[in-house]
Amino acid sequence: MQIKKIAFREWLILSILLLALTAALSLFRLTERMDLVMYDRIMQINTQPARDDILIVAIDDYSLAELGRWPWPRAYHAKLLSQINAAKPAAVGLDILFTEAEAVIDTQQAGGDQQLAEAIQQSNKVVLPLVSESAGKGLTTAKPVPILANAARQLSHIHLELDKDGIARSVFLREGMQGEWWPHFALAMKDVGQNIAPGTEKYLPGVQLSASLRKAERSENSWQRDFQMHIPFAGSSGHFQSVPYVSVLRGEVPASLLQGKYIIVGPMAIGMADSYPTPVTGNEGVISGVEINANILASLLNEKAIQFALPWQIAIWNILVLILALIAYQFLSPRKALISTIAMILLCLAGSLALMRWQAYWVPMSPAVIALLLAYPLWSWRRLEAAIKYLAAELTLLEQEPHLLPEFTDDEEGHAINLTDTLEKSIQDVHLAANRVRDLRQFISDSLASLPDATLVTTTDGNVLLSNQAARAYFAGIGQPKVNDALVPYLFANMSAPANFDHTDGRNFSWWDILDIKLTKIMSQGFEVRDPRGQDLLIKSAPAYNADKHLVGWIVSIVNITAIRAAERSRDETLHFISHDMRSPQASILALLEMQKEPQTALPTEEFMSRIEKASRITLGLADNFVQLARAESQDYRYEEVDFQDVLLDATEEMWSLSRSKNIRFKMQIPEQEYLVRIDRALMTRVLTNLISNAIKYSPRDTTINCSLKLERNLADVSIICSIQDQGYGIARSEQSKLFQRFQRFKANDQPKNDGVGLGMVFVKAVLDRHYASIDFVSAPNEGTTFHIRIPGIIV
Repeated sequence: MQIKKIAFREWLILSILLLALTAALSLFRLTERMDLVMYDRIMQINTQPARDDILIVAIDDYSLAELGRWPWPRAYHAKLLSQINAAKPAAVGLDILFTEAEAVIDTQQAGGDQQLAEAIQQSNKVVLPLVSESAGKGLTTAKPVPILANAARQLSHIHLELDKDGIARSVFLREGMQGEWWPHFALAMKDVGQNIAPGTEKYLPGVQLSASLRKAERSENSWQRDFQMHIPFAGSSGHFQSVPYVSVLRGEVPASLLQGKYIIVGPMAIGMADSYPTPVTGNEGVISGVEINANILASLLNEKAIQFALPWQIAIWNILVLILALIAYQFLSPRKALISTIAMILLCLAGSLALMRWQAYWVPMSPAVIALLLAYPLWSWRRLEAAIKYLAAELTLLEQEPHLLPEFTDDEEGHAINLTDTLEKSIQDVHLAANRVRDLRQFISDSLASLPDATLVTTTDGNVLLSNQAARAYFAGIGQPKVNDALVPYLFANMSAPANFDHTDGRNFSWWDILDIKLTKIMSQGFEVRDPRGQDLLIKSAPAYNADKHLVGWIVSIVNITAIRAAERSRDETLHFISHDMRSPQASILALLEMQKEPQTALPTEEFMSRIEKASRITLGLADNFVQLARAESQDYRYEEVDFQDVLLDATEEMWSLSRSKNIRFKMQIPEQEYLVRIDRALMTRVLTNLISNAIKYSPRDTTINCSLKLERNLADVSIICSIQDQGYGIARSEQSKLFQRFQRFKANDQPKNDGVGLGMVFVKAVLDRHYASIDFVSAPNEGTTFHIRIPGIIV
């Protein structure tokens, strides 16, 4: 949170400063020269096709060479107008000043002004120019001589507006003095061509003066201007179609080329024409005034002039672009922020070009470009400064924390730590801190993985983030292979509810309770449930907090206590056995002793001793079974390498007398070879004697017990299979699953009583398990039982 506050504060301060700078640059036009340069470059790109109804009759070098030096007799102009009038043009503009009467040199030139006036009057479509001049007493209007001025359809000014850099970019469509206004030369030609009375134009572009300024009285030497129009230059010099003056004069130009055209007659010869630099001519080139007028005329005919945005509009456009970039800085990485900055600069340029091309609307974006060029390095600097300052403070706090794991630093890292550069040192400190975090995370992961109990780490809402292998294996075993990203209550949904878990408010137990902070004390102690496989589990949960003591998740452990509960049940069964089965013969002995004290209840000595012996043997047998079972379940095994057929023979020899008493025969099927195994010989002998003893006890007289050995070889190991088959009473199918459980005794109605206590087969199973051996059997009532022991052998 702290670094976010620092970064936001730095961003806010920088944003305010940059926005203020952008507003100042826009409102006070401090980037005007840069804007004009950009304006000129866009204008050079944004060229338009020349109108085919505008034709320039050029007083060029070729015409001067043919007709002689300037000025020419005005009879030439009269003749030129006659040629043009015959072709019926739309309008004719003579971009030539006739402010003085023609000097009479000889009689041949007499009446030149008269001839020109007659030609102008005959055309009734001619526009003549005028200019303002200073004659020592202030500004005056230099009009054509009266005879020509009276003959012209309209008089017009030919002034251009030069900006601070001397480039002509605009023109005032109306100028005048002392309440008399004249249209611009191009506007007058349009009015003549479209037969529009001056002052009634429907389309008159440009910035108009307020009514109060237009009506205000001016001094007699004050020159007034109105409707400033920025010229959308269609092209540079030579863009519009032109023909030489002398060619038209001689009739060499076909009338079809002149018909219906707006014809501008004016000088274009080098050194004669009034030429000006314009946006489309570059920094060094110039374009003649005639061609500038052609561009203005084309703009008016197209009704398309460039509109300059007002300072407040410029400020809004530039500020919006800057705000977008500044907002992007809050969400983007430094690399992406740089790309976005470049993109925003290109967007500014492209936007200006697009608005100019399709809307003829000029919005200078230099303030935004300057602000963007400053914004990224300043923001990167401040963000880096804030990050370094914050990291330094956090790393100092980290250094004060105890280091839980040992750290190893080689010589190279030691040298890197001693660097004096602040950034390098911060990077190295972060590198060391990151290594500590990685080491700690690995330590935690390894610790979690090595926990013997299934453990889950969840979010505050119970979504599993981490789980160890024990947890994944357990849930996979109950049919839930996906643990991570699962919700803990759903993982436990198929388990039984705890038996003794009651809410104080009477609510029923819910698995969401293990994520209830109010039940932390109960959940830390754990509660017992049973899973779908019948296993007994102890479920515990504990909250996990971060350094600020905020709850960030839960640690849930699942302890399998099936063995513990089985041991407890076995203990209970044992206690029950001791209190009943072992107590009974001891009580019988005490009762016999009490009876023997009284002569009237005393038994004969032989019968008395027989009963005492029987009860004692029962007690001794029970004690021996317990001792043997305890040894089978202990860790004290003495393994040795023996031949399993010797063990089998020892067991049959030990049971010979018992089998003899029931006339039961042993049939041995042992192929001649070695059956080497590694076993505890005494315990394994007892296993076989238990099985043979049961075969004898649960078989009728005059039967046979088959004992066999078989060696089974596989690719990588060898197994010894020992089979013991009797012809006894068999075991009912309903009782076969209980064979290896404690204190289970089986007896059919037609078989004799047996004094066993049900520990013999438990002993057998315990010993075989410790030898990684297995036992199975096949049995059916009155068909006998066959036991198969499979024990790992030794490869010879």
